Amino acid sequence: MAELGLCSRREADAWVERGWVRVDGQVAQMGQQVGPQARIEIDRAAQGQQREQVTIVLHKPMGYVSGQAEDGHTPAVTLIGPRSHWAGDASRTRFSPAQLRGLAPCGRLDIDSVGLLVLTQDGRVARQLIGEDSTIDKEYLVRVHYGDVAQDVRAAFPPDQLALLRHGLSLDGKPLKPAQVDWQNPEQLRFVLTEGKKRQIRRMCEQVGLKVVGLKRIRIGRVVLGQLPVGQWRYLGADERF
Repeated sequence: MAELGLCSRREADAWVERGWVRVDGQVAQMGQQVGPQARIEIDRAAQGQQREQVTIVLHKPMGYVSGQAEDGHTPAVTLIGPRSHWAGDASRTRFSPAQLRGLAPCGRLDIDSVGLLVLTQDGRVARQLIGEDSTIDKEYLVRVHYGDVAQDVRAAFPPDQLALLRHGLSLDGKPLKPAQVDWQNPEQLRFVLTEGKKRQIRRMCEQVGLKVVGLKRIRIGRVVLGQLPVGQWRYLGADERF
């Protein structure tokens, strides 16, 4: 069911436990082996529950961790509430505390970074963004220093090191996938990545002598941060797709 994109693995387990799944007309059992030719039917109750799940776009400020609380730092999910709901949100969805249940971040954005963070109750969205087979790209603006150089870093930074950022570096003993890396202005790089290892951009920059002094995620797939103010959030629109 998860491989077909019907739901997440966790949702699949819950639906089978509730008797909401039929295989070739028979109620499915936990752990049942199913072949590729099997006819899978989902009860309307499961489909209704899925439609009620929300996906939220947050402009994460500095000082918040994207996931679970750690070292006394506050998780970004605590920012989700009626007071921080962006007035410019075009969605007609109304906030309710039930939307916080199972709301989880889709990917990392470290405590010193800001910008677009997606949180969702929908396992299909989570799999699309952070599943092993995900190909969704993510765009970042990264302000850097090169040694003592803080102004016009582009002029001082060797072109061959820029080429390494694009392809040729490894982290944790594994080669990184090719990345798009270009100068946005003399002090700021633009990164587009299709993977998201822990503190990846900062660690990549360290390997070529750059120090990251500011990092902001501005896009995930086709969803952009846009005019969303820092610390505020909106619902993912019904017509938006990553």
